[in-house]
Parts: sequence; structure tokens; C-alpha cells
Amino acid sequence: MLRAGIVGLPNVGKSTLFNAVTRNRKAEAANYPFCTIDPNVGMVTVPDARLEVLRKIAGTNVVIPAAIEFVDIAGLVKGASQGEGLGNKFLTHIREVDAIVQVVRCFEDADVLHVAGSIDPVRDIEVINTELMLADLDTVKKKREKVAREAKRGEKTAIAEDAVLAKIEASLDAGKPALTVELSKEEKAIANTFFLLSDKPTIFACNVKDTDLATADANPYVKKVREYVGTHLSCEAVVVSAQIESDLIDLSEEEAAEFLKDLGVNESGMGPLIRATYHLLGLQTYFTAGEKEVRAWTIHKGDTAPKAAGVIHSDFERGFIKAETVAYKDLVECGSVAAAREKGLYRMEGKTYVVADGDVMLFKFNV
Repeated sequence: MLRAGIVGLPNVGKSTLFNAVTRNRKAEAANYPFCTIDPNVGMVTVPDARLEVLRKIAGTNVVIPAAIEFVDIAGLVKGASQGEGLGNKFLTHIREVDAIVQVVRCFEDADVLHVAGSIDPVRDIEVINTELMLADLDTVKKKREKVAREAKRGEKTAIAEDAVLAKIEASLDAGKPALTVELSKEEKAIANTFFLLSDKPTIFACNVKDTDLATADANPYVKKVREYVGTHLSCEAVVVSAQIESDLIDLSEEEAAEFLKDLGVNESGMGPLIRATYHLLGLQTYFTAGEKEVRAWTIHKGDTAPKAAGVIHSDFERGFIKAETVAYKDLVECGSVAAAREKGLYRMEGKTYVVADGDVMLFKFNV
């Protein structure tokens, strides 16, 4: 299962956000640096309104959503790439995740300490990214030393690797993370083998006060973050309030809805954050729906029908014959599989079919 790591400076709300996203109080959240040392890991269900619609069509009471893993990683400080604070542990834990959710503090509060003594989210982003880039620069230089000898002998793989490393090194030297380097599809495949920290897909979570969630678009700190990450990193920024999410943990759905209504919002920031992270990981969903259950299955974008079948069971992929498929939108408009079949919207797809997000599928196989 793919993992997203929650990172940021100390005391920006990482552990509070982790507890909220995983709906428990597993991670210690305290007003001092490094209250998280070893990473906390939690399973997170992906909110998807389509499941309830399919449940009604299928006539079942069992719904199983998609899930991803979130990891709460220790706070980073300036100098982490040289081992400051918990730098070495921090960098190792980041290397083990597939994507990064970088939490940025976008609120003033004299009672909550900030390691830099003031609030400046863009500065905080640059501190973290600088440490990731410095660690990557060391990795790239060492890697280039290793491939140099092979490249001199004319080995094609080494020559290709060195060319990609050279591009990345130039970017890092210019203060730009590896994820901003323009690479061809083939070069990107090579870059992925280096497992660079600043090359991981990243989304930024702007943590605001509970009273600011409804008006977050006007928050000057949020505006700065969105402008900066959009211009310099080509990344997305979403707004959350870790404190609100923490308050919602112990409430029922009805109580939570009323609580959010009083704050002037229809949905907390957690749903959009989870969904954005899910897509950031390159994931999408297809469904199976019947009287027994409605279930969301997680696949990678671009996966073919046999690959999607293999998520259910390896025998499904090995003995794949065909996939009975209907698009979610078509099924909802028709109201039933029978009606979709009558209208010719229920299709038989073969081994080369690339599954679309929202497809409702039934696999035929023979082992």
C-alpha cells in the first residue's frame, strides 16, 4: 500500500492533523519541538460520495471504501541534512514514503511556540525544501561518482543515468527541487530509481485557526503559500484546520455536520486533503457492486483490466477472460445494471482495456 508522509517544522500541527486524518489520538500532540520521534502510521479511508449512491442501487448495507496509509514524521529543523535535531531519522522516514503532505502553519497564536519565533509559511517551506535538496545533492554527487567510471567505458545505462543526474544536480545547485526538473518519460523513469527526497509528489496543507476556516481564501498566509507553491513548485495547496479536525474526532456524523455548519462551512478540509493525496499518489478507484457489498478498489492510473482484477486476487489477473464494465455516471443515470445493459452501456472489455476512474466492474476468469 502506498504511503503519504506528513512533514513540517515542529509545532505546525502535524501530529494533530495525523490524529484527525486517521480518526484516533495515536500521535502525541504537544506544544514543544520533537514530541514525535518515531513515526506513527495509520490507515485512512478515502471519502467518496459515489459509494452511497452505488449502495442504494445495489441494495446492500455493506460499503467498503478505498484506503491509503498516512505516516506522521518527526519535525524538521534547519540543518537536518547535517544531522541537526532529528535530521537523520527525519530524512530516512521521508525516503520511505511515496508522497509528502507538507503542513504549513498559517495562523498566529502566542500560546503555540514556533521554532523560528515568527509566522512566515513561505520561509518554513523553504527551510524544509532546502534540507531535502541538500540531502539530495549529496546523494546525486555520490551517485555520479559511481556511474562516472562506467560511463567512460561507454556503458549506455551509465551514460543515460549520468545525463539525468547532471540535469538534477544543476537544478539542485540553483535551489530548485528535483520535482521541478523537466524530464522526458524515459528520463523520469531513470530519476525514479534514485529515490530523491525533493522528487517526491508533494501537496501543501495550510493549517489555519478554527475561526478562519470559512474565510481561508482571504487569509494572507494561505494566499502566500498558494502563490509560492503554484509558481515555484507547481504543487497544490489545500486548507485545513487541525484543531477543528481534532474536535470532530469524537463527534457523530450528525454532530459534526452541525458543528461545521456553525463555523460556516459545509465540509472540513480533511476530505479534500485525503482525496488530493490519493490522486497525488497516482491512484484512482473502480468499484464492484452487488447485493453482498459495494467496494472501492484502488489501482494506479493507466492500469489495464487484468491488472485491476489482480487487486482483488492474483487468480483474477492470471486467469483473466473479460471484464463486464459500466461507467459510474451511466449506471447512475440508468438506475440499474439491467437498464444500462438494455441501452448498450454495459460493455465487455478485454485485456488491453485501460480502466477509467469510477468504472463499475465484474470480472470473468478461469484458472
